[in-house]
Amino acid sequence: MKIYVVIALRGEQMDNVFVSTEEEKVLALTPSDFDECDALFLEVWEDDAKIDDYRLQ
Repeated sequence: MKIYVVIALRGEQMDNVFVSTEEEKVLALTPSDFDECDALFLEVWEDDAKIDDYRLQ
């Protein structure tokens, strides 16, 4: 099972802000969904290992 972890960048600070197993829900998120967020990044995990990461919108 894949787990999607959304990380918000706020200035120089990065925080996990959303975790889901639903890819469609994660891909619909935008920085405006989170307070004072400059950018969103996504990590994709499977079998306790990160298999991908990239910036969302």
